[in-house]
Amino acid sequence: MKILVSGAGIAGLACALELGIRGHHVTLVECARRLRLKGTPIDIRGDAIEAADRMGLLAKIQKQRVRMSELTQFVDSGGEPVARIPMAEVSDSDDDIELLREDLVRILADALPDTAAIRFDDSIETLTDGGVDGDGGVVDVRFASGRTGRYDLVLGADGQHSAVRRLVFGPEEDYLRHLGVYFALADHPGEAQSEGANSIYNVPSRMAGIFRYKGKAVAVFQFRSELIEYDHHDLDAQKKILIDAFAGYRSWRIPELLDAARADPGFYFTSASQIHLPSWHRGRVVLVGDAGYSPAFLSGRGTSLALTGARFLAEELERCGNDHTAAFARYEARQRPYVTFAQDRVYGGRDRMLPTTWAAIAARDKALQAAGTGAP
Repeated sequence: MKILVSGAGIAGLACALELGIRGHHVTLVECARRLRLKGTPIDIRGDAIEAADRMGLLAKIQKQRVRMSELTQFVDSGGEPVARIPMAEVSDSDDDIELLREDLVRILADALPDTAAIRFDDSIETLTDGGVDGDGGVVDVRFASGRTGRYDLVLGADGQHSAVRRLVFGPEEDYLRHLGVYFALADHPGEAQSEGANSIYNVPSRMAGIFRYKGKAVAVFQFRSELIEYDHHDLDAQKKILIDAFAGYRSWRIPELLDAARADPGFYFTSASQIHLPSWHRGRVVLVGDAGYSPAFLSGRGTSLALTGARFLAEELERCGNDHTAAFARYEARQRPYVTFAQDRVYGGRDRMLPTTWAAIAARDKALQAAGTGAP
C-alpha cells in the first residue's frame, strides 16, 4: 500500500520502519527542516523492548544505554545532596533501557528501508478520506507546500498537538486532559564539561535542575500550573511563561539556569497532558503514539507506547491482508491496555517531584532519607 505518515518523531519513524520493511511504500512528512533531537533521556520498557528486538535494533539501542536516573539527586539551596530519586519510580525492572532521545531517533532513521522516505519542511494541510471523487478507497492530501498526494492510508504520528487528529477528530481541547504541570529544557553549554550527579532543586510547586550526559548538559524545569494558552510555535512566548513561573526565586542556581533558557535557540517547552480518545481510527486514518494517546512525560512510557503501537499496527495490517478496518480495530484492542496502564501511573511521580510547600519539600526529603535513599 501507499502510506503517508505525519511526524518524524519516534512514533513516526517506528511506523515508517515497521511498514517499510513489510513492503509498503511510505512517505514520512515532517514540518521541521531536520530531525528533532532535543530531549532528555527516554525509557524503553516491557514489551517495547521486544518490539525493538523484532525491528532488529535492540543491540544498537543497548550500546547507547545510559543510566542517568541512578545518578540523580535532590539538593538543597547550597547545592548539597539531600536524597536520591527512588529507582522504583523511574524503572520497572533492570531490563528497562534508558538512552538519549537523539540516539533512538538516529537509530530508527538510519534503519529506514528504501521503501520509506522522509520529506522535511512540509505538513498536511487538508485530508479528504474517500478521495475527491468519493470512491472511498483513498485519502487525498494537500500539503502546506502546495503539493498533493493520494494514499491508501494516513497515519497521524505527529505528537500531542497532532494536526492529523485535529483535521479528522476535531479540536485538541475535546481530548486533552491537562495534569497541571509544565516542562522545559534548555542546553547549558557552560556546564557541559562538568562532572557530578544530576541535581534537582525544589521551591514550592517548582523544580529546576542540571542533567549531564555524554559531554552535554541541560537545564531542566518543571512547574505546576493550570492550562496556559500559548502559541506552540512562538519560542519567545514560551520562554516568558517559564521565566514568569520562576519570578522572584533566586536560590540555588535558578537565575543561571533561566539565563541558559533565554539563550537557547532550541529551547523546548511542553505541558504534561494526556490525550484521551474513544477510538484512534476513522476511515483510512489512524493515530499512533502521542497523537492518539499521549500518556504525558510524567509516565515515563511515551516512547514505549510509540514502539508497541507501531509494531502492533504493522503486524495487524499484515495479518488482516491489508484490510485496514479490521487491522485498525485489532491494533487498538492490543494497544489499549498498555495505554491505560501508562496513563494511570502519573500522579505519584508528580507529587514526589513537585511538592507544593516548603514543609512538603522537607517532609519528602526526610522520608527518602528514612527509606535509605538519602545522600551519601
